[in-house]
Amino acid sequence: MTYINLDYLESMAGGDPDIIQELKEIFVAQVPEFIKNLNMYLKEGRYIELGKEAHKAKSSVMIMGMEALGKDLKALQLATIAGTNEDSYPQYVKKFEVQCLGALEELKNGEALLSNKIN
Repeated sequence: MTYINLDYLESMAGGDPDIIQELKEIFVAQVPEFIKNLNMYLKEGRYIELGKEAHKAKSSVMIMGMEALGKDLKALQLATIAGTNEDSYPQYVKKFEVQCLGALEELKNGEALLSNKIN
């Protein structure tokens, strides 16, 4: 399974390989922190913070072309604001963790390719 589609990133960076590389590095640095915080807030029942962290993480995954995951994070954010569907929060967090760890592996292995093969 491929998690990342870097076409959006490529268009945002105007095809500049230096900007693309910098944004990839930011994503790689942020993901472990997002995973740690999402799991901590979930475990501690700090749902407002969970929603805020989901909002921050959404931008990172969207720039990597992970649109479906971005939509899930938005749904989690809205649910935490409304205080609804608390039983779904663990699934959202787990899906984020699994997909982002997969995305990190893709980046590490050079599998996340742009349409013009810039890496």
